Amino acid sequence: MSEKRILLASLLKPVNDTRMYGKLGLSLSKLSGAHVHIAGFEAPLPKAAPANIHFHPVFSFKRISINRFTAHRTFWNLLTEIKPDLLIVGTHELLLTAWLYTIKYKCKLVYDVRENYKMNLTTQDAYPAILKNVLGIGVRSIEYLSAKSISHFLLAEQSYADELSFVGNRYTVIENKYKPATDYSPKKTPVSIPANKVRLLMSGTISEVYGVFEAIKLADEWHEQNHEVTLTIIGYCAQASTLQKLKNKIAGKPYIRLIGGDKLVPHTEILQAIASHDLGLLPYRPNPSTIRCIPTKLYEYMAYGLPVLMQDNPLWESLIKKADAGLTINFKQLNINPLLTNAYNSSYYSYGIPEDVFWESEEQKLFEAIKPLLKPE
Repeated sequence: MSEKRILLASLLKPVNDTRMYGKLGLSLSKLSGAHVHIAGFEAPLPKAAPANIHFHPVFSFKRISINRFTAHRTFWNLLTEIKPDLLIVGTHELLLTAWLYTIKYKCKLVYDVRENYKMNLTTQDAYPAILKNVLGIGVRSIEYLSAKSISHFLLAEQSYADELSFVGNRYTVIENKYKPATDYSPKKTPVSIPANKVRLLMSGTISEVYGVFEAIKLADEWHEQNHEVTLTIIGYCAQASTLQKLKNKIAGKPYIRLIGGDKLVPHTEILQAIASHDLGLLPYRPNPSTIRCIPTKLYEYMAYGLPVLMQDNPLWESLIKKADAGLTINFKQLNINPLLTNAYNSSYYSYGIPEDVFWESEEQKLFEAIKPLLKPE
């Protein structure tokens, strides 16, 4: 294969993003003759990146800012400078600019659908009712308008194939499974919850829909039963009102620690927390935007052999039971005493670390989807 320029771009995700760089970018850099360019939000550059990966931290602005709109000019200038053979866009916000570029220049376009953006906007409470519906319609219109020019779709969730009619049969499901870090070291299996000091963990995006306040309620009640119980909340919270409410909730509770909050936390630090805690919490509130999705952190928790306590849901329960990875409960109907009895008396990962939580299988599917797009026409 002759030299091929591949550009992966996202408006808000950092250039060191775990999916855009850590999974897709690093995997594609293995292709013969590939030069991979990563364009995203300003962030520290990875120190050990392969020589054929090039970073472009060209976006830097507040989330509500005029610079968020002028960023499209920056993106267009970058496109005309790099002249990619293949463009992989990881956000709807860059789709129109990418579409216009592929009309004018010879370039294949791939849409990496990381979320059902319209459903997120319309079913979560990030915006007022009228605004979120207007935004949802706008996003879906952009996706439909550009769909015919998109050569292939990468879907982060199997459910998107049913939810997004515009993808047709031009898609490959590339799930956010765990790609082992260089210092990856899972727990020895089987695993049990320690009787005394119990370190609870909630990692990743901090929001109400992901159940941060349910996690605090559980920690409060467990701490009443056992004063050595602690909770670590680590991740980024995009909504200032939610972050302030969170800080108020944990004020005067030294057994609850917040790491990050108003700033992004390096993924390596999150992985270190997963490796050092005893129970991972996934108290997702039932919501159409998440009910059919598999959280990335569930794969990470299972890869490290971290027992999980998760909101009951048939999809999640089947995965957890298959891996013997933990328990599912209804966090809205928390009954602490039976829960603790069950948690303490159970063992986890009796079959070892499950093999199907790792990125290797997704990498092969990625190659099968991308290689044909790089062949000369």
